[in-house]
Amino acid sequence: MPGFIIAIDGPAASGKGTVSAGLGRLYGYPVLDTGLLYRAVGMATKRTGGDLDNAADATAAAEALDVARLDEAALRTGEAGEAASHVAVHEGVRQALRGIQHRFAAREPGAILDGRDIGTVIVPDAPAKLFVTASPEVRAHRRWLQLNAADPTITLEAVLADIHERDDRDSNRAASPLTRAADAVLLDTSKMTIDQAADAARRIVEAARGRWGQTHIG
Repeated sequence: MPGFIIAIDGPAASGKGTVSAGLGRLYGYPVLDTGLLYRAVGMATKRTGGDLDNAADATAAAEALDVARLDEAALRTGEAGEAASHVAVHEGVRQALRGIQHRFAAREPGAILDGRDIGTVIVPDAPAKLFVTASPEVRAHRRWLQLNAADPTITLEAVLADIHERDDRDSNRAASPLTRAADAVLLDTSKMTIDQAADAARRIVEAARGRWGQTHIG
């Protein structure tokens, strides 16, 4: 029996990472934050003196990516997030990283992947799909709280402007743009606590598991 895949997409700071981690603990499934792959490629491109907006430079970094370094603290910074948004527009980068994501999705008894093109490109046949979102203002405030702890000079206005810029770049890029899959369930976390979002996600997945189980009996 093939594994049960949970595909979670959404814009920056929507809460999809928190939702994914919670579902991973609940079901005992491994979780891949695919955004870390792009963050790693972006930072690797910068370390080697490459141009983030140059497809060849970014693709070379993606093809040489060491997935063992995805736990680096530097990948959780605002700089890494911005770099990821730049390199993610290159089809060569996305192609180089698809194999990693496909292998992860094939894990038994199931796997959770979160990103921006999981349900539309990476695993379009995933039995459970969520599109996690929140208003730009709420997402900016969440991201500002994360970043401000490390850099008190960062302003909420600057973070909001960055959120708008990244949303525009992610949604309008030619290669695998951020979009909600037709069969993805929308989960707006704007007015939800972490516990409320986790419970809503669980109910969505449980419904999908019920449907999937009916077609995989025996």
